[in-house]
Amino acid sequence: MTENSNSSPSGAPWRNFYGRRHGKTLRPAQRRDMEALAELSPGSVSWEENPDREPIDLVGRFGEVPVWLEIGFGGGEHMVHQAVTYPQVSIIGAEPYVNGVAMLLGKIRRAGASNVAVHPGDARDLFDVIPKASIDKAFLLYPDPWPKKRHHRRRFVTPEHLEPLARVLKPGAEFRVATDIEDYVRQTLEEVPKCGFEWLAETADDWRKPWDDWISTRYEQKALREGRTPHYLTFRRLS
Repeated sequence: MTENSNSSPSGAPWRNFYGRRHGKTLRPAQRRDMEALAELSPGSVSWEENPDREPIDLVGRFGEVPVWLEIGFGGGEHMVHQAVTYPQVSIIGAEPYVNGVAMLLGKIRRAGASNVAVHPGDARDLFDVIPKASIDKAFLLYPDPWPKKRHHRRRFVTPEHLEPLARVLKPGAEFRVATDIEDYVRQTLEEVPKCGFEWLAETADDWRKPWDDWISTRYEQKALREGRTPHYLTFRRLS
């Protein structure tokens, strides 16, 4: 991926983006949820409210609570599950796919979760405005595998993404990665430690078994139906 100093109309730096931003036409209820995003998801991050790219005041938005980050939340089922399981934390989710954001908002409304904030865009833009060493935990769950070798540089587990992620995570913060693609596991285990993380696995069960607070997502269920094996990788941000 490449980047230059030009800014988009939203104030975010121009970056190449690979992947879909829109899918099927939203249903009327989903459109209403999108219009009520700020009400359904207090603390959500949009560039229209921050065109000068000032650092986010996380304490001002969420109070003195741990803040977690989910990168590419898909349909939002894991994010809402974590929010309901841990009401004492706040969770920010970044997702550029509009239909995924709409699905998440519907789940937030039905669950009554008030500790979820949304950035409906590229996680790299969000990293620009999150203060250094301010995030307590991060999730990367079933990211786009970009299976062709020439597209591996588009994967999240590259320095372009991992270095700013490491910057915003607190020392000791946990970084969870779930994927069913063996070559993605290989690249993850090669690249993540280079950017200031240690892999915490001690036995095979540490990557074969999901976390105790895990909820299986629709992406995982598809992988299982198609005969692929999920891998659950846990890293710690070094000081």
